Amino acid sequence: MPPSTPLLDKVASPADTRGFNASELRQLADELRAEMIDVVSQTGGHFGAGLGVVELTVALHHVYQTPDDILIWDVGHQAYPHKILTGRRDRIRTLRQGGGLSGFTKRSESEYDPFGAAHAATSISAALGFCAARDAHGKDNRVVAVIGDGSMSAGMAYEAMNNACETTGQLTVILNDNDMSIAPPVGGMSAYMARLVSGGGYQSLRHLGKSMARVLPKALQEAARKAEEYARGMVTGGTFFEEMGFYYVGPIDGHDMDALVPILKNAREITDRPVLVHVVTQKGKGYAPAESADDKLHAVVKFDVVTGQQAKSAPVAPQYTKVFAQELIKHAERDPKIIAINAAMPSGTGLDLFGKRFPERTFDVGIAEQHAVTFAAGLAADGMKPFCAIYSTFLQRGYDQVVHDVAIQRLPVRFAMDRAGLVGADGPTHAGSFDIGFMGALPGMILMAPSDEAELAHAVATAVAIDDRPSAFRYPRGEGVGVAIPDFAAPLEIGKGRIVREGTTVAILSLGTRLAESLKAADLLGARGFSTTVADARFAKPLDIELLLRLAREHEALITVEEGSMGGFGAFVLQALAEHGALDRGLKVRTLVLPDIFQDHDKPEIMYAQAGLDAEGIVRGALNAMGVDNVSAAGAGRRA
Repeated sequence: MPPSTPLLDKVASPADTRGFNASELRQLADELRAEMIDVVSQTGGHFGAGLGVVELTVALHHVYQTPDDILIWDVGHQAYPHKILTGRRDRIRTLRQGGGLSGFTKRSESEYDPFGAAHAATSISAALGFCAARDAHGKDNRVVAVIGDGSMSAGMAYEAMNNACETTGQLTVILNDNDMSIAPPVGGMSAYMARLVSGGGYQSLRHLGKSMARVLPKALQEAARKAEEYARGMVTGGTFFEEMGFYYVGPIDGHDMDALVPILKNAREITDRPVLVHVVTQKGKGYAPAESADDKLHAVVKFDVVTGQQAKSAPVAPQYTKVFAQELIKHAERDPKIIAINAAMPSGTGLDLFGKRFPERTFDVGIAEQHAVTFAAGLAADGMKPFCAIYSTFLQRGYDQVVHDVAIQRLPVRFAMDRAGLVGADGPTHAGSFDIGFMGALPGMILMAPSDEAELAHAVATAVAIDDRPSAFRYPRGEGVGVAIPDFAAPLEIGKGRIVREGTTVAILSLGTRLAESLKAADLLGARGFSTTVADARFAKPLDIELLLRLAREHEALITVEEGSMGGFGAFVLQALAEHGALDRGLKVRTLVLPDIFQDHDKPEIMYAQAGLDAEGIVRGALNAMGVDNVSAAGAGRRA
């Protein structure tokens, strides 16, 4: 007999799965997992989490009437199988590429993505919003939020759960427990008990009991309610969630389709209070190299499917993240007061290296940036030297604490802001676009942006030495430029930049790692007859006013360059020039910043070219300032 058509080929939308029986659903899950492995081996991306939710994804779309029923995935790392099932299989190999599918859920991409997500712990809050809107519209569709146990370390999840029982009746939260189980499933008995307490028979008996209890005195009513909840909690676990107003079901094996489907069907019919279904999954499930990896291959580049070997090119220069970690270790070996803090990103921030060297001085607080900042403030208030290493985009979640708990009290917390600027395939949700503006706005803050890996070493040393106010330094994802790093870098003079190349007509004042492109732009401008000075600002705050006024006085045009949004370094420069009357003398100024849009994911070099922050873009900015047409400018201008 000829081989049958794979079931996945028959699924154009989730509706096509709703006639499948349990055996077919298991086959579909196997085919979906194989498809995902093949796809990510070609595109790279977040991998382990998606492998772990294949059965859950199939079961959810089989049971719930998506897209009418709302399905929200927290973070979105695990949403690749969801994308394949929801009409995007033909585009899935464009994942995280320019013009292709996002690596996260995205509203503009599909009606099956009702809410965009790439930061943790937003799903339950968003789901409550959908519940309230549904109730206001008088509709009866279901709302489901899938949240990982890692996201449950974020306070926002508990804020939403605390509000849930007061906001809505029907809401299902799927707790995807894929790291360290809160309570491990106990074989068939666990699944049996979960089906029992979520099923219609138990619910009917429960409602009958509640009706009978209403005729009892208030004290006995409350005693009966607690007795039912605690008795169920002793058998199944979940008392904590019950206390927050949720009806707890689980734990259940998230890879057992025969258990998942009936339990989700039962949960779908509970409409008088929010339900939490505790599903235990294995991150990296079904792919041996992922199952055996320490990080379960959470995020990967292209890899060989057979061996799992990733196609990583040999670095030409050290990663900025690693430089930061190694420099901090050097200083910590001399200074026992240095403490390192991260928020669930030890390897992403390089603090896994610091933690191996100084485990007792390293703190991973979980996905809790607000807590991380105030924890650091407490350390600083008692004389320690905390370094709070958080991605720029994630520090946004702790900004109130930066203002209230650090800056107002002038506490010397040091913020190491990784992934500053554009981040390529991770797109706008992870871009570090705004930190220059929001950190530079704070009185007393010292804000540095090193231009290469050697300058990063000096920035770390500078932060160590600052003990009377908060400081921050930003650096990008990826490799440095290959300059030599001092054995032990010295601190910089606060608020002082440097001249890298002298010229007479155009001045380029660069902040951060666009300095290399600024130097290339100076070469191109020189070839067109414009003698160009290039300066490295080093500090966005405080500004080097002496250097700035010299550049304004000695050049016809001043171009600022930064890897940040409007309202940042360029705005600070314009404010200073205006205050000192430098704009009154006819100086031509252009501030080159990221465009006033959220740029879609692509290769970083393409994104910077689109932003006008590559060498050609800087040249265009300079020529525009000089009033020269870019096409016919060769040979024009005043020569040195």
